[in-house]
Amino acid sequence: MTEIPLSILFPLLGLLVVLSGCFSGSETALMTLNRYRLRHLARNGHRGARIADRLLERPDRLIGLILLGNNFVNILASSVATLIALQLLEENAILASTVLLTLVILIFSEVAPKTVAALLPERIAFPAAFVLAPLLRVFYPLVWTVNMIANGLLRLLGVRLDHATSDNLSREELRTVVNEAGAMIPQRHQRMLINILDLEKATVEDIMIPRTEIAGIDINDDWDAIIAQLAASQYTRLPVYRDTVDNIIGVLHVRYVVRQLLGNEFTRESLQAHMREPYFVPEATPLNVQLLNFQARRRRIGLVVDEYGDILGLITLEDLLEEIVGEFTTDPAAGITEIQPQEDGSYLVEGSASIRELNRLLGWHMPTDGPKTLNGLILEQLESIPEPGTHLTLGRHDVTIVQTRDNRVRIARIRPQDHGQISHDGNHATAGGPAP
Repeated sequence: MTEIPLSILFPLLGLLVVLSGCFSGSETALMTLNRYRLRHLARNGHRGARIADRLLERPDRLIGLILLGNNFVNILASSVATLIALQLLEENAILASTVLLTLVILIFSEVAPKTVAALLPERIAFPAAFVLAPLLRVFYPLVWTVNMIANGLLRLLGVRLDHATSDNLSREELRTVVNEAGAMIPQRHQRMLINILDLEKATVEDIMIPRTEIAGIDINDDWDAIIAQLAASQYTRLPVYRDTVDNIIGVLHVRYVVRQLLGNEFTRESLQAHMREPYFVPEATPLNVQLLNFQARRRRIGLVVDEYGDILGLITLEDLLEEIVGEFTTDPAAGITEIQPQEDGSYLVEGSASIRELNRLLGWHMPTDGPKTLNGLILEQLESIPEPGTHLTLGRHDVTIVQTRDNRVRIARIRPQDHGQISHDGNHATAGGPAP
């Protein structure tokens, strides 16, 4: 063996170093592939992606093949380097060849190829898959034997191969993926996707129209008043009740009675004939569940009830969809009578306004883990009915009571705080912690 000419040994050593780098790079590239992009490419017919996906279905076999080849090449390279050293150096040949070969393999067969593979995994992995797939078939008996021994040793150590980490993303992980998508997904679409993920965090009670604001028809009202109400209604669906909202008997779709209204053929009996049975929704129903319920029942409006069956409010499909896509207006605050922007940057807000809606429309961060309306949040913090002129801080917002009526806050002025907590005269309270 020592008589093999150097003209053969040097090219052979170079080839072995390159092969070692190929095995190392392909291992890193295949293991760092984005599995979701890989499956997408495979479903779209990318041949290299399909082969790589099949190889990664059994990573133990793939790793066994790569390490088998890599170790064989490295050991053979060590033997060739020793032969070269014996011919050139004679004394201290083994030590010199070991040091030099370690540096060569470390730089050219490990660090460099693995760095390139980590930066460009698809460019390395897909071509490598075309080579590794047939190699696995050829050396399958040897790879199977190695894996059987290795897996048996792992089982003795208490490691179960069927307990491998799942590739499925959790909801929070998916949220991170969406937020990190950058320019790949438009910002508006990112917000919509995040809103979909957040649906289960809110219930129908969070976005319902309070019972005091439900626009409905009292079947016992004067008939002319009912006709006038239908003619002027801005809603297409109206609850129908008897004497009180707690006694709802149906839901009327105004479109179905327009022709009779125009022809003066509409009667109390035809109103009842066109009513649909009311649909009741428990107050704690998550929004994602309610969206599916609306779809399954082919409904667009539901009446929210508490545990005693009392009417709390009303929820519509439009309100639910706005939680995903945002308000159906150009300016979120425009057209919302509960919110009136002022020239000084403050807002006049009705006490019945939803805290969640204020946060969503104006980007505020008022606490939402308690009362659902601005009036409820203010009363909870002050623990009394405030007088006009009372000041308090809710989250990062300075609030001044403008008008009260019927034991509730009718209108409040809200001024978002940019820096520091503002001090005021009069009563003062803080909600959601002190403003920074």
